[in-house]
Amino acid sequence: MLVLVAPGQGAQTPGFLNPWLELPGVADRLGAWSDAVGLDLVRYGTTAGAEEITDTAVAQPLLVAAGLISARALLGEDTDSAPLGAVAGHSVGELTAAAIAGVLTDEQALTVVRRRGLAMAEAAAVTETGMTAVLGGDPETVVAHLEKLGLTPANMNGAGQIVAAGTMEQLAALNEEPPEGAKIRALKVAGAFHTEHMAPAVASLAEAVEPITAGTPRLPVVSNKDGQVVTDGGELLKRLVGQVANPVRWDLCMATLAERGATAMIEVCPGGTLTGLARRGMPGVQRVALKKPDDLEAARALFAEHGAA
Repeated sequence: MLVLVAPGQGAQTPGFLNPWLELPGVADRLGAWSDAVGLDLVRYGTTAGAEEITDTAVAQPLLVAAGLISARALLGEDTDSAPLGAVAGHSVGELTAAAIAGVLTDEQALTVVRRRGLAMAEAAAVTETGMTAVLGGDPETVVAHLEKLGLTPANMNGAGQIVAAGTMEQLAALNEEPPEGAKIRALKVAGAFHTEHMAPAVASLAEAVEPITAGTPRLPVVSNKDGQVVTDGGELLKRLVGQVANPVRWDLCMATLAERGATAMIEVCPGGTLTGLARRGMPGVQRVALKKPDDLEAARALFAEHGAA
């Protein structure tokens, strides 16, 4: 079974959209989306610097746009005939997955993610917060240690990686006292995402999705909340709203994909993070990360071998 996944915030790098703009129609599509959300996605994806695209309000729409551009280049416009067994996205990537599955249109996904990014940036400005990756160590021991310091295990990523989130003081204490057997690495994000610090963003996002009539998923969507497969569009929208203030259980998503028989994974642009986690979390699964259009050929080669009939 072939699965398609979409990365979350932090996967973006300066200029990563440059090669994709060489594909026919991409510049026009990005231009239309830019007008719709009031953000110059072309500039941010091509000439903007690292600091500019770290801004939550910019990074999130940029990532969803990139994921959809690469997914449409790979699958075409009609995902009904796509040889996929499931889709999933990490954090903001779940909006990309929802659009690929037909729960949202591309334009709706971009409108919602623009509101999401602004709301989360506003919530992050209330208190100085951040996130730190904890690599290695026993998971139960790590979680207990984080909770002792008042930190939230905001991303349970599997493959030996847990992301802690909280105030800068709490993260400083983690830096001074890491969990036994683990290493820590500060992440370049602008807030404690997927924690109680993001609670103010929930109401804003709920307002953004209220007028949307969700489509029925054309593909199984594996949810960040608990790794369960969601087959109702309204339920998925509800989960997307609550997700901003709740932990991402990517470990459970990988477990579900493996249980359903995943044999190959394609990660949409800017790929690399989730295929990297799958290297350890889903051993034996073949992987292709879409970084540039040159990677499309390798991704299409997986269709013949692993695609759904």
